Amino acid sequence: MVFSSFVFLFRFLPAVLLVYFLVPRIYKNLALFLASLIFYAWGEPLYVGLMIFSTVTDYIHGNLVDSFLNQNRRLAAKCAVASSVIINVLLLGIFKYSDLLIQGINLAAHTQIPLPELPLPVGISFYTFQTMSYTIDIYRREARPARNIIDFGAFVALFPQLVAGPIVRYETTDLQLRKREINREKIVRGTLRLVTGLGKKVLLANNIGVLWQTVAAIPMDEMTLLKAWLGIAAFAFQIYFDFSGYSDMAIGLGYLFGFVYPENFRYPYMADSITDFWRRWHITLGTWFKEYVYFPLGGSRKGKGVQIRNLLIVWGLTGIWHGASLNFLIWGLYFAVLLINEKLWLLKALEKCRAAVRHLYALFFIMIGWVIFAFDHFQDGIRYLSALFGTSGLPAADRESLYLLSEYGLLLILLALGCTSLPFRRLRNLASGCCGTAAGDVQSDAVHNGIRCIGIYCIVCIGTVGILLLSIAYLVNASYNPFLYFRF
Repeated sequence: MVFSSFVFLFRFLPAVLLVYFLVPRIYKNLALFLASLIFYAWGEPLYVGLMIFSTVTDYIHGNLVDSFLNQNRRLAAKCAVASSVIINVLLLGIFKYSDLLIQGINLAAHTQIPLPELPLPVGISFYTFQTMSYTIDIYRREARPARNIIDFGAFVALFPQLVAGPIVRYETTDLQLRKREINREKIVRGTLRLVTGLGKKVLLANNIGVLWQTVAAIPMDEMTLLKAWLGIAAFAFQIYFDFSGYSDMAIGLGYLFGFVYPENFRYPYMADSITDFWRRWHITLGTWFKEYVYFPLGGSRKGKGVQIRNLLIVWGLTGIWHGASLNFLIWGLYFAVLLINEKLWLLKALEKCRAAVRHLYALFFIMIGWVIFAFDHFQDGIRYLSALFGTSGLPAADRESLYLLSEYGLLLILLALGCTSLPFRRLRNLASGCCGTAAGDVQSDAVHNGIRCIGIYCIVCIGTVGILLLSIAYLVNASYNPFLYFRF
């Protein structure tokens, strides 16, 4: 079940909200936990048991770690943390990386071990990271154990962020699980964020995704320079609006149930360096690797050599977190090399350049990274890069590429604007006029500001309803409604 489906929007969500607001406070976490299990079972009934196993295992490990620390048995506590990490890594390894491992064994040993080809449980990469961080944070005394397994189960399985994040730490949701308030502000914010995310996903990502699908289906011996750049621009926009739209919906749903989740995106395509890009893109994943891998390895405190090693490890892991293939490993290491160069010398050189130059530099290398990311086989990505750089021997443009440009040119411009803070900054500037009066005629200013506020609220309400209705209309007629990050 995905958020951008009729089943979720008009059956599951209204039913859960109704039950949630009817049950007493003491049973709200139980209601959310059971609803989340139903949500997960809708698409993955066989793997509900796996998620429950992960939940129970780490709940027990968290209590063991806390108990050992209270008894001043730090070695036993470390062993309990190690046990938790090993179990979670094994779960990921079996269900996500077993095929890759066996392929490597077959290649190295010239054997023919059959591949298990296990279906990937949706969200396993997200919820295993959350449960691992729970026991580690208890060991670090940065979190206290969950008061009961229902609360912990709600933390792990909570459907708004179960399948695609944001990845949250228990310490950030502990207080909210114990006591949270739902007020008018949260309901308004949640509704606006949910509808905005739905619009980004359905109206923007899905539509530009058609262009990427069209270009990706073109044989490489017909791939002109213009087609290649149109295609990778479409993919870059699709993955951003798809994933950030889903994150917006998750944050909006969290508000509706009283939870405040961290932001996952901050206008990443406005970055002026690769370092800046990864501070803006999938923020909670980057934070997780920084807190639980990079810093424990020593970070940048032990000299440049150790820092380079740590960056290679972190970004190699980031790559294979996204998928069990050589492509994703290369993608991660590609960004590791760029980040290492920036930390060693390039950032200082970029500071001397104009903002536009820095921005174009970042966008260029981000696009190259998306080429590696987009294809299942590295060789296909290399051939696409050849077309991207105009070395395929074909003309820069042909009739088909010009047709695609005319069909999608306006949408590409709108998407480029949507990747910036300009529309939201303009709305905030308009809204700021409602907050106070000038030193002159206080009464007339108050009337003026009141009228202005009413106008802005009307625009926001009409815009929200319009996005919702357009999204519903699109879903009625559309057969193309993917979610790219489900495969991770």
